[in-house]
Amino acid sequence: MSKLSVIILCGQSPRHLYFANQVAKACRPLAIIQESGHDDPFKKLIKLLIKPASLWGKLSRWLRDRKRYSGHKEAEFFFYKEVPYLTHPELRVEVPHINHPEVVELIDRYQADLIVVFGTSLLKGTLLEKGRLGIINLHGGLSPEYRGADCTFWALYNQEPEKVGCTVHYINAGIDTGNIIAYVSPEIKATDDELTLFWRAVQSSADVFSVLLNRLEQGETFGQTQTHKGHLYQVKDRGLRHEKAVDALLQSGLLTNLNLGKRVTWFKL
Repeated sequence: MSKLSVIILCGQSPRHLYFANQVAKACRPLAIIQESGHDDPFKKLIKLLIKPASLWGKLSRWLRDRKRYSGHKEAEFFFYKEVPYLTHPELRVEVPHINHPEVVELIDRYQADLIVVFGTSLLKGTLLEKGRLGIINLHGGLSPEYRGADCTFWALYNQEPEKVGCTVHYINAGIDTGNIIAYVSPEIKATDDELTLFWRAVQSSADVFSVLLNRLEQGETFGQTQTHKGHLYQVKDRGLRHEKAVDALLQSGLLTNLNLGKRVTWFKL
């Protein structure tokens, strides 16, 4: 276990809880800050009503996700038959959004060695300057080719299952554009779908963070500059026709006979 002190910023889904638990086991966790997304809901509603297309897009996404995540599949993948939980509930702090002043105040108070991020909205402003060793993010795609949202889905849509994976990278002011520490690609099974591939990539990445924390404590340095912009996928890009195309590809054997196990590529300085 590393002696580095770490503050974890994350969401509240089972995958985020699992990741926070694994990181917390590998270091000295000081706080687990979770984003609720409940900041001024009335103001958000007004914005959506002004833009009906945006409202319809969010409603469609909500309906689609309810169908995809039905049956507590994510919770079972990460926690088996247990109810998802934090192993350190006493460290949990909930904030309306990740750039809330309380977050900066808490980070300044604790003076952590490192800040680790997974599943929050975009960090902005002075928050980007925090952490003695910086801020490290887990992104669910291989940057820079797959930046933004739904990257596992788009790798399948582009018939590039070998490019399914996560990027561990330092955070800067861009979207998944910071210096790369590692690529983590999961084992791929013929029976997988978008979600099981993504979840297994997160699971494998949590293990990599345990290794990374020890290596950082020992003084190793990482971080390769991203040499091009690649592609930024947005939530609005994904439509029904894209989903039908991915379903057809999976049914026709896109993942058959790949023989791809877990792969980790480190980018040392």
